[in-house]
Amino acid sequence: MGLYTKDSIERVKEAVDMVELVGARTDLRRVGSRWTGLCPFHDERTPSFSVDGERGFYHCFGCGESGDAIGFVEAIEGLTFKEAVESLADRYGVELKLEQEDPRAEEERRRRERLLKLIERTAAYYERVLWEAPEAAHAREYLAGRGLAEEVLRTYRVGYSPSAWDKILMAAQRDGFSREELLAAGLAQQNRNGQVYDRFRSRIMFPLSDARGRVLGFGARMLGEGRGPKYLNTSENSIYHKGRQLFGIHQARAAAASAGRIVAVEGYTDVLALHQAGIREAVAIMGTALTNDQLAELRRAAPIAYFALDADRAGQEAMLRAGHMAKERDLELLVVQLPEGRDPAELVAESGSEAFGKLLDRALTIAEFEVRRVLAAADLGTPRGRDRALEEIRPIVAGVPPRTATRDELIRLVADRLDIDGSYVMTADSRPRPQAQDAPQARARRPLAPLDAVARSERMFLSMCVGSELGKEYLERLERAHFSYEPLWRVREHLLHHWDDPLIALPDDDESFLVLIKDVVLRAENDDVSADVLRLTFLQLDLARVNRGLRTAEQAQDFEVQRTLAKDRQRLRDQIDELMRVTL
Repeated sequence: MGLYTKDSIERVKEAVDMVELVGARTDLRRVGSRWTGLCPFHDERTPSFSVDGERGFYHCFGCGESGDAIGFVEAIEGLTFKEAVESLADRYGVELKLEQEDPRAEEERRRRERLLKLIERTAAYYERVLWEAPEAAHAREYLAGRGLAEEVLRTYRVGYSPSAWDKILMAAQRDGFSREELLAAGLAQQNRNGQVYDRFRSRIMFPLSDARGRVLGFGARMLGEGRGPKYLNTSENSIYHKGRQLFGIHQARAAAASAGRIVAVEGYTDVLALHQAGIREAVAIMGTALTNDQLAELRRAAPIAYFALDADRAGQEAMLRAGHMAKERDLELLVVQLPEGRDPAELVAESGSEAFGKLLDRALTIAEFEVRRVLAAADLGTPRGRDRALEEIRPIVAGVPPRTATRDELIRLVADRLDIDGSYVMTADSRPRPQAQDAPQARARRPLAPLDAVARSERMFLSMCVGSELGKEYLERLERAHFSYEPLWRVREHLLHHWDDPLIALPDDDESFLVLIKDVVLRAENDDVSADVLRLTFLQLDLARVNRGLRTAEQAQDFEVQRTLAKDRQRLRDQIDELMRVTL
């Protein structure tokens, strides 16, 4: 399709009431010739956001966001330039004209516009039926019983389709729409005898809109027992494609852009319940068969997606598939672990929004979720079962970036659950395996990775222990938490087991580990390290351990652990200060 004319775009900008447009997202107060308020693009307490209504521009002096009406809609709703122009044109009644358009393309565009108009008027009719028709009383009772208020139902334009076979058919034909258009829009269907009738009858209707809010189709839920499936969607057509659809994306766009995240659930009522509870960045994938188009839509809305699918097998497998697909789209995907047998709507109804908020705070990365799933399904009561679990887990952990808190935590979790040394977790699959015929050459090409400053201090202490008579005593005092770099903990284990001669019984299956052991031993001082220097270095290592623990406790908001570690930190600082005065 061609580009819109510059004149069309300028007419859209001129038609926009900038104060009204921005004022729908943040409260504005007039100051002289401008309007000011809190910036809708970042959190702030003092207003730094300014709108020039006459010129049609906005600017934030805090975060630097600025632009015109089209840019505002692009940023706040996550739309493309073309989508933003069309959205504003629809809102302010501006007819858009194209630079050039093929006659066939123009015909198809006009046909599409008629179908969209037909679907929109049908959605409005279903809304009226839900709130006004006596036959929809049981639908209103059902929705109220799910804890859904009228306000949220109207926000999502929930409706009801009457039981008659031809209500939509007859009304649409009176307004000049043909049977062929009704069939093409997915609002009617035809039986074997050629009879055309309404597709949706006696169902709660959930309009399925695009990011601009245009209704493309419907998801329909049957109440009680009856003929046909419990859920029925609009059939695939030129307007509606289920694999591209996210229920609630229009309502979630602005909230997702502001929060920097989007929450994906399975069903319609889950979205409504979360929106009502204040979590307005929620959308539904309408089942578990997630598509690349849906993932792309999620990524356009926010860089992080929280998946809160049912805890059954289908939901778990869907989250794993989504996690692997998300990597290709630069979308960070986190897994929200729901209680067994509870969906988000039920959880919010029973325990409130705070309970769901806590689940969001404890969301897992895909690697963490996958490792925990393997451990939960494994037979940990037998050595063979533990070995199988370890083989499944190793490549998962290997895919997590090294020297990260996530990887270290996974290694500790696996070691604890399988009752093995942490060094075994990554021994076999921490790297691609070379072919047997070129294994020596592959090992020779694998240099020791450079260490960061913290890891270098840990390595230095191990070397000092090797060169000191008191070294073994200090090695025994070390814990895994003293090491930010896991291989150095393995070196400590090797030194303890081979204290008299650290260079014997060296492993021959891990060249990088072999090089690290030799590096630690050969760095040892020839002269004996003084007891004060050894103790001072140990205290500094212990202080680094406490500081890491404090950061973790702060992130987890574990105030009890924070208080304990704060006392430990002060005690270590006092000891270090006292020892420094002695040694310097």
